[in-house]
Amino acid sequence: MKKYLLTGLLAITMLLSGCSFLGEVNNSVDYVNQATEHINTLNDFADEAPQMLKEAAADPALKQELEDRLITLKQDVEEFIALKDVPALAEDVHQELVNQNEALLAEINNVLESGNLALDKLENSELFITINEVTSLMNRIEALGQ
Repeated sequence: MKKYLLTGLLAITMLLSGCSFLGEVNNSVDYVNQATEHINTLNDFADEAPQMLKEAAADPALKQELEDRLITLKQDVEEFIALKDVPALAEDVHQELVNQNEALLAEINNVLESGNLALDKLENSELFITINEVTSLMNRIEALGQ
């Protein structure tokens, strides 16, 4: 009888540890998806903003659109920095992303003077360089999903 009980307990333990492993895999996949989506958002902004910036000086509506996109980008960066459910496998990469996002947030805050876009500051900022540094971590993030 003890053999059966021990075998049953061993099977349950193995099953539960398997569930834990699957949970960690699911968390990793979720994190990779969130990080990839965040980086794609940054890339989209970096691709579109330079042209918008050139035209924004002459077009107040375009300047407002660029300002709105920066505010939305700022919110996205703040949400990413606040992520708490980071799998152990991704902690190092996530910390690098957080550091880069904090630098990006400082750049965004710098070009949004009192909540308004300062075009000259955006032109002279390192915002796009910082976005490129964040996106350079994409390969490491994709490797987490494999």
